[in-house]
Amino acid sequence: MSLEPSRRDFLRMTGAAGAGLAVSNARPVATAAGHEQQADVLWYKTPAAEARIIQEGLPVGNGRLGGLTGGDPAADFLYVTDGSFWTGDRNDTLQDDGQFPYEGTHFGSYGLLAKVGIKIPAHAEVTGYRRQVDLSTGVVSASYQVGKVEFRREVYASHPDDIVVLRLTQSGGGSYSGSVTLEGTHGEGTHGETTNGADLTGTLSNGRKYAATVALKGTGGRVDGLSFSGCRELLIIVSAGTDYHARGTDPLATAKKNAATTKSADHLRKDHVADYQRLYHRMSIHLGQSSSLQRGLDSWSRLAVRYTDTSTPDPELEAAYIQFGRYLTITGSRDTLPMNLQGKWVHNNSPDWFSDYHTDINLEMNYWPTGPGNLDECAEALADYCVAQLPSWTDVTGRLFNDSRNRFRNSSGKIAGWAVAFSTNIDGGSGWWWHPAGNAWLSATLWRHYEYTLDRAYLQKIYPVLKGAAEFWQSRLIPMTVDGRDVLVDDNDWSPEHGPQDAKGITYAQELAWELFREIGVASATLGVDASFAADVKKLQEKLYLPKVSPASGWLEEWMSPDNLGEVTHRHLSPLIGFFPGDRIAADTSPSALLAGVRALLTARGDDSFGWACAWRSLCWSRLKDADRAYKLFLTVLRPSISNGNGTSANFFDMYSQGSYTIFQIDANLGGTTAGLEMVLYSRPGVIELLPALPAAWAAEGRVTGIGARGGFKVDVAWKDGKVTSATVHSVGGTSTVLRAGAWSRTITLKPGEAVTVRP
Repeated sequence: MSLEPSRRDFLRMTGAAGAGLAVSNARPVATAAGHEQQADVLWYKTPAAEARIIQEGLPVGNGRLGGLTGGDPAADFLYVTDGSFWTGDRNDTLQDDGQFPYEGTHFGSYGLLAKVGIKIPAHAEVTGYRRQVDLSTGVVSASYQVGKVEFRREVYASHPDDIVVLRLTQSGGGSYSGSVTLEGTHGEGTHGETTNGADLTGTLSNGRKYAATVALKGTGGRVDGLSFSGCRELLIIVSAGTDYHARGTDPLATAKKNAATTKSADHLRKDHVADYQRLYHRMSIHLGQSSSLQRGLDSWSRLAVRYTDTSTPDPELEAAYIQFGRYLTITGSRDTLPMNLQGKWVHNNSPDWFSDYHTDINLEMNYWPTGPGNLDECAEALADYCVAQLPSWTDVTGRLFNDSRNRFRNSSGKIAGWAVAFSTNIDGGSGWWWHPAGNAWLSATLWRHYEYTLDRAYLQKIYPVLKGAAEFWQSRLIPMTVDGRDVLVDDNDWSPEHGPQDAKGITYAQELAWELFREIGVASATLGVDASFAADVKKLQEKLYLPKVSPASGWLEEWMSPDNLGEVTHRHLSPLIGFFPGDRIAADTSPSALLAGVRALLTARGDDSFGWACAWRSLCWSRLKDADRAYKLFLTVLRPSISNGNGTSANFFDMYSQGSYTIFQIDANLGGTTAGLEMVLYSRPGVIELLPALPAAWAAEGRVTGIGARGGFKVDVAWKDGKVTSATVHSVGGTSTVLRAGAWSRTITLKPGEAVTVRP
């Protein structure tokens, strides 16, 4: 289908079609704003239509709570989620085929906890409407005039106070009169209505208790339960949660305690912004200057113009997209459960794939930007989840993996350590098929965070996860003779998500096992533990079969066969996992024939797929230093989603096409952010390369500060005409690395906390 907007679509995109509200004289972004400010704001001319909330609603979150808000002056709404609002349980029984049930009550699903509505009938006709998310403060706002009075509302989710805040103000002479509603999504009614709010409670099918509460505080005027009249200012506090983290406790008591904060509206906002900016301001991105015409367009129109006019770059828009990924990471992943397929944001109780944790790319991609994006704390949620589930995963693996009905079982009969399925839920329950290499990929994702920080305490925390995965692979590998050499290979397996289900030695698993054994060696030496175990897995690593280039296709083999046994243009790049995110194959160290095989396979896979698949492709082309292809695929992630097609929606969520409809998948947003940063900086322990794949659209001049580099460093880099003009390397634990920029290189030696500036 054509991805170019139809006239109707474009009217909708630009806001001219309206959203059931009379608005006029929408105000553009001030053209005098600086470059970084332009990359910090997404703005719109109209409110979000509730029927399209997942495409148009603006997200807020504090890592635990999530919210989608529409900004309609007369009939606003807030969809409230909590990362632990899951049905289901450990799902630890097998079906007749030896796999886990995926649909049904035991695996369960993520869902929407509550909806809050705000009705102000007198604000049905307004002028000067503008809605925006300020990425630099973590605040969503809408402003407009009724008569001569300026009205403004702000929405944000506070991490320090663990609440969602809605604040309605006006410039003087005006007031608010209307009502608030609180609705559950499982047929609950509100109860316990007080003089300034209401509550709802319920229990999911798995026994998990949940609650939500809303509290109103008016300045001037009157608040009576959920109604308000004549208020000069209105503060609405929303709190919600479950008893997931403390089973049997009362989530309503916790919610009411949080909502009863005595802080002033100004104090709440100040604390939220300070906490949020502590993370957000670690990085700034300037990729060049956009035109005044581009700046005058609302963000959705600007996206449509950028994609239809590919000859005119819009670097500030592209910087904003990268920063939006960082915004989603901060608001979606702090110190509770990790982000699922939709992060923290859903609009119903029947999300596709149950909004689960997919362990064969999606969950891992969610955490790709935490390191380069300088958001190290945001990676802790995934680590804590894996550590918490380790006992359960180990128990289930020991009892069930070698079930005779499981086609992926270890044919040796041996079993140790832990494994998961392709899907997991928040209770560690597995769903769909067993995924033997999933433990190694999760381990590699946790390890990657360590490489950015060199945090010894973190390494101690995740080491049992890595060791358990390595123990599983000790029991799984089987001997085989290949070309006269005795090697070790993965047992019957499936290369995600195509081809035979009984293939031995798939490239995906061989690469992940090799990387896992490497991690054990480094971790053992660093922590001073398990030297004998590390020596044993080192011997296994040396005997692993490693993929070669097919003489038939010229591609890096995905299976131990010269023939392609799956789909040529398949969305997954599983056989390239040793190239990205891995480093066993690298542009500066691997034989040219092997790199040619990587390039040939990547070319065959094509340049058009789902958003997350295009982001992965972009990252691989960056590793090959092909800036044009990397940038082309980065822009493909950004393309507007039209007529249920793949691409970016009005609110910059990535849409995954299901033919007759689209769904939001956050992995593409976060993979796209990582792809943008990879064009600016490549790193692995011992090597930092500046501008490895800088596209021509960003080459004129630019700077990025605070980008993370593996080996324990943060880097500031500036450039002009495609050449580095200066770079500052800050040590956050690293002591030595080779810094490169084109043909120039220099060995940097620092103590933790030190920095050095170079001008190649």
